[in-house]
Amino acid sequence: MTTPSSESNPVLKPRSNFNNWISAIGGVLAVGALFSFALLVWINFTQGDKNPYLGIFTYIVAPGFLIAGLILVFFGAWAQRRWAIKHAAQPDKWRLDFSDRRHRVQLVLFGLGAVVFVMLSAFGSYQTYHYSESNLFCGQVCHGAMNPEFVTYKRGAHARVDCVECHVGSGAQWFVKAKINGTHQLIAYTLDNYKRPIDTPLKNLRPAQDTCEKCHWPEKFHGNVEMNFEHFLSDKKNTPYSARMLLHVNKSAAGSPLGGIHWHVSTTERVEYYAADEKRQDIPWMRVTNLKDHTSRVFRIETFKGEPPADKIRVMDCMDCHNRPAHVFPTANEAVEKAMYNGSLSPKLPNIKRVAVQAMTQKEITNDANAAQKISDYLRAKYNDPALAAELPAAIAAVQQVFAGTIFPERKADWRVYPNNIGHKDWPGCFRCHDDKHKTALGQTVRSSDCNSCHTLLTQGKGADLELLNAKGMKFKHPDGDPDAELSCSDCHNGGIQK
Repeated sequence: MTTPSSESNPVLKPRSNFNNWISAIGGVLAVGALFSFALLVWINFTQGDKNPYLGIFTYIVAPGFLIAGLILVFFGAWAQRRWAIKHAAQPDKWRLDFSDRRHRVQLVLFGLGAVVFVMLSAFGSYQTYHYSESNLFCGQVCHGAMNPEFVTYKRGAHARVDCVECHVGSGAQWFVKAKINGTHQLIAYTLDNYKRPIDTPLKNLRPAQDTCEKCHWPEKFHGNVEMNFEHFLSDKKNTPYSARMLLHVNKSAAGSPLGGIHWHVSTTERVEYYAADEKRQDIPWMRVTNLKDHTSRVFRIETFKGEPPADKIRVMDCMDCHNRPAHVFPTANEAVEKAMYNGSLSPKLPNIKRVAVQAMTQKEITNDANAAQKISDYLRAKYNDPALAAELPAAIAAVQQVFAGTIFPERKADWRVYPNNIGHKDWPGCFRCHDDKHKTALGQTVRSSDCNSCHTLLTQGKGADLELLNAKGMKFKHPDGDPDAELSCSDCHNGGIQK
């Protein structure tokens, strides 16, 4: 039987230190993060194509918010306990009191807000990872410094392939590498100390077998590819000059070893090389290994003695020739010729090809802002004849447009710093190895003198000359007469004003 005093003064159970608004907020944050984590894990296991950026939100961002919420939970309990110790007369600074009507109203509103927060966190996390893998994010938002690459990407052959498909791909190992490299880039971009232009080739780029060959199957390489090259001579009449040829991508029959150009990535032979420069343009040593009998042939130029460092020897893959598959910086000549061919730049202006290239490559153009005016002033000074006044405004607009899409002075980015190894006209390209200077110890050279081993020239010239087709191929005729046999194309051609 209880005494009256014990009934009027019951012993109250101490409230938990976790019973406070700070811990409640932390709890809601933790629950929302846990819900997002569960949703993203489900997406990760159920979607067919793995999103390279999904992992960072699933296993880094969501757990980060979960940990932050738990920290708030325990911080609230610690703060409440500390307050109660220091203020014994008023221990309930942040406590939730369910008997208080005002607190109950606040709790109802807080609960509704918590439900909305959990729903928005799930929706937001799903949409955020989709946005962060978008080309807009890569090219303009997070990587604003990538404007030249983004511009060239949008007009390239891979414009419908997402950036992350080539630069990250699937799998945890390369995802982690990409994120570590991305962190370095973010710091450099924030501090504005990134390199201008961005160095290439990328040393941390994933092997082509893991990216390119997801779409371009080596088993499907076959036959020839016809190519037409439309040029204009740098003369007063802007004389057109065309070349039509077959590129021998693979001359082998189905089921037999690769031949033609794609022999370089044959499954029966491995090609390795050592580059003496960072751009991989100077190749003094290479080795070809037969993968069936494991015999090797080593080719080197006469001045290269000894052996290259083992860690600098690279196995040739797609990217050694197709080194600019998505970010092609056309030469000034090439870009102007294309504008002339499609009609946006009139060839009626005398010497317009040469003058347009000169206008685009002025040393006075130091940034993107003054480029348009400098080009306009240059062309107006060159074409001050009243008879040409009608053609001039359209020509100025066309050259300005060509410049804006090909040369980026503030980033110091254009074709002069980004070689393209397809072909051999404006850069060494094929002639890095096929130059008759690489020889084995027995004097054997790399097959190079026979142009028809890689392509067959069907016709060339202008007008009626283009009607004369030769299926067996014809010898190339240089428009300005036969050049010195010791010279390669890139010794004179440089994409701008000829050397």
